[in-house]
Amino acid sequence: MSNLQRPRIGIIGTGAIGGFYGVMLARAGFDVHFLVRSEFALVSAQGLQVDSAVHGPLHVQPVQVYQHAADMPPCDWLLVGAKTTSNSALAPLIVQAAAPGAKVLLLQNGLAVEEALRPLLPESLHLLGGLCFICAHRAAPGVVQHQSLGAVNVAYHSGPATDQVARMAIAEAGVALFRAAGLDSTGMPSLELARWQKLVWNVPYNGLSVLLNAGTRELMANADSRGLIHSIMQEVITAAAACGHLLPPGYADKLLATTDRMPDYLPSMYHDAVLRRPLELSAIYAAPLAAAALVGCQLPRIEALQQALAFIDSRNQQLGAL
Repeated sequence: MSNLQRPRIGIIGTGAIGGFYGVMLARAGFDVHFLVRSEFALVSAQGLQVDSAVHGPLHVQPVQVYQHAADMPPCDWLLVGAKTTSNSALAPLIVQAAAPGAKVLLLQNGLAVEEALRPLLPESLHLLGGLCFICAHRAAPGVVQHQSLGAVNVAYHSGPATDQVARMAIAEAGVALFRAAGLDSTGMPSLELARWQKLVWNVPYNGLSVLLNAGTRELMANADSRGLIHSIMQEVITAAAACGHLLPPGYADKLLATTDRMPDYLPSMYHDAVLRRPLELSAIYAAPLAAAALVGCQLPRIEALQQALAFIDSRNQQLGAL
């Protein structure tokens, strides 16, 4: 991709996900602009840092950072790395930072996140979903700890592109950005299928890390918790099939094997619970439960998991308000 073809990229939500991918794209020569609100002064002075076990220490300084979206230049691509719990508040920021016909890529977990955001955006903006397969967390303001992986699957959701050829072409343009930054990326013809695939991992590991206060290595080493993870994965696969999205045979076993090879990892929901931030229960649990219910599919383990997490979330918010 030549410099003339390199678009201007905006990062909305410069945490672990936005920080990692933004730094990788900036180091690849892209014109990247970061929205950083509460930590603006520190990041402006110190830059952005990624301590990566895969790519080594990475540092971007000076960094193009903004405290207000209205101050950002019009961006051709906007990568949204903030949690789904803040999407309604993010919509005006996306609109302020978007160039005409911009592509908005949600790097978020869960189901139906695009459906919730779409009505809040102008019809002229393209909306895409990005499924990130990565072990990373925010270690400190402006610092991301990257343990492993980093691939992104990209799929078109909605916007001016109406035929499948045009939609796939835009998704592939997003794929090209990540590949130019040295990251694996694949264009997906079905966003909903891609989101169900990601849920097979996210549903068990996010919730159980909170409930059992354990990282992936400990969860995988115990026969009871490993068996529970597999059972929850199978419920997600069953729900996906009931909703018309067949996942590959042996998909749960493949994810278990992949997790066995990963370094010990505490998922994002674990960090949110420890810091008493709102948990992403709507996108990761309520939405797939509702989709399954519409087709008469019951998911008792996932429902129990969601109810237990809802109790923890409610208690955390009460304690946080004190």
